[in-house]
Amino acid sequence: MKEFYAVMGPYFARYKKYIAGALSMNIASALLNVVSFMSIMPILNILFQVDTKVYEYVEWGTGDLKETAVNNIYYYSQLLIAQYGPATTMLLLGLVLSLMTALKTGAYFGGSAFLMPLRTGIVRDIRSDIYRKILSLPLSFFSEERKGDILTRVSTDVNEIDASITSSIDAIIKNPILISVYISSLIYMSWQLTIFTLLVVPVLAVAIGRFGKTLKARSLQQQEKLSDSISQIEETLGGLRIIKAFIAEGKMMARFDRVNNEYRDIATRVAVRQSAAHPVSEFLGTVMIVIVLWFGGMLIFSGSSSIDAGMFIVYLVILYTTLQPIKDLSKAGYAIQKGLASMERINKILSAENTIKESAEAKEIGGLTEGITLEGVGFGYNEGQHVLTGIDLTIPKGKTIALVGQSGSGKSTLVDLIPRYHDVTSGCIKIDGHDIRELTIRSLRGLIGNVNQEAILFNDTIRNNIAFGVDDATDEQIQAAARIANAHDFIMESEQGYDTMVGDRGCRLSGGQRQRISIARAILKNPPILILDEATSALDTESERLVQDALERLMKTRTTIAIAHRLSTIKNADEICVLHEGRIVERGTHSELIALDGYYKRLNDMQQL
Repeated sequence: MKEFYAVMGPYFARYKKYIAGALSMNIASALLNVVSFMSIMPILNILFQVDTKVYEYVEWGTGDLKETAVNNIYYYSQLLIAQYGPATTMLLLGLVLSLMTALKTGAYFGGSAFLMPLRTGIVRDIRSDIYRKILSLPLSFFSEERKGDILTRVSTDVNEIDASITSSIDAIIKNPILISVYISSLIYMSWQLTIFTLLVVPVLAVAIGRFGKTLKARSLQQQEKLSDSISQIEETLGGLRIIKAFIAEGKMMARFDRVNNEYRDIATRVAVRQSAAHPVSEFLGTVMIVIVLWFGGMLIFSGSSSIDAGMFIVYLVILYTTLQPIKDLSKAGYAIQKGLASMERINKILSAENTIKESAEAKEIGGLTEGITLEGVGFGYNEGQHVLTGIDLTIPKGKTIALVGQSGSGKSTLVDLIPRYHDVTSGCIKIDGHDIRELTIRSLRGLIGNVNQEAILFNDTIRNNIAFGVDDATDEQIQAAARIANAHDFIMESEQGYDTMVGDRGCRLSGGQRQRISIARAILKNPPILILDEATSALDTESERLVQDALERLMKTRTTIAIAHRLSTIKNADEICVLHEGRIVERGTHSELIALDGYYKRLNDMQQL
């Protein structure tokens, strides 16, 4: 349980008042339950003439508290029977029991009701914490993790925590209280018998605990296999066209069946072990009752017991009642072990280190006045592997710098360093003379607009996709941005104009339409720095013309860094930098680079063919 409280403790701390309410209600329920047991036996003993002794009232404080209490309960029970008769006493006894049961069950319900906001709140908080962490983590984290695995942790693992851990909160709060109250009552009734009972219980508890030893490890394997299957489904949806083109349905089905069967085998073993908890605890609990019955009978027959036969029956009833919360607590222990396996997987996200840290003295930057400078910039995703080496580059305000080179030369990595999606491993990047690591991330990224090769749209309206990140945009501003991006006409021709849903990742729009909406989004943001990452490379000729026209309007008066494979789109750049294996090997205007008759000219000649 130590691991459980270490993991869930911070979440419990947010709901202290609900836990306090649940504790008070469960204490009241347990006490009422014991009192109802204790109060019935004296009346039944006298009523059915099991005890024929005549009791006299004893002043409180004149003798042993326990003996005085038992004597006076019997005394008042005799008075009740003598005054109202056996039949009426039975009726009164039934009414008292009904009242006690109503109070007990009311307190029991109150304890559970107090925990409902805690249960639902913890699941909500875990999901919120995961999503918040996902938003804050650097892009490098997601390049090392499978998308399907992350989705499983957010959905299936959180659901497992709800089913296993939060559903057990009631048991781990209520049952220790019930057990403590019941055992205290048993000690009060007969300390000798209770000590013997407590010597037997640990032996049985160890036997029960052996069943849960491997449950957490197997549950962890179960969730990992489920992640594998969901990852394969996610891959299949993304590559369905290729699967069908290569007639690979059978191969993919076999691959999925293998993982699916492995998941089923592990899930079966986990379920069997978990379902064994109840029958095993039931059998061992009965064994304990038999042992206690034998020992208690020996004490009573020998005359060395502090309780009589009638009270021994009450003792056994309370002891048997104690078994149920022990079983429930044992069952909750199994469930918690299973849930902790899911929590361990979730913690891989929650405890992941965010390498993009913001300095405590970070400064705000409101605009661009001079330009961007890269001084000896080096970067590698892994230690010892260099993607960029010794990059020196100055981008004056209002100028357009183009980056060209073969795939894998480091172009996209270079532009990702400017908004701090990654941090440089050597050298520095400065904006207006300020190292970007000394600026607030929010103000730094607020200066930059992006138009990427793949236009990323969200399953929302065209209006909301254009206004994404600009909360106070008016309809007039949105439409003006769309007109500049050559998007207004096709938007107005769509079903509901600007309120048309674009579908998942913009699937209802063509590539050129998606790209023009992403350009409109950048225009509306109106950033002083613009990064274009092969924004026209995936478009047909007509779409490219419209998008290129929109880009030229967007680039006016802005400092632009453009990555391009099609050299025709960057001929008018103020400076073109040619990257090869992470280094700038040539730089100059289009005409100057052609005159060099080097790497850039070879690229240009190949595209002319």
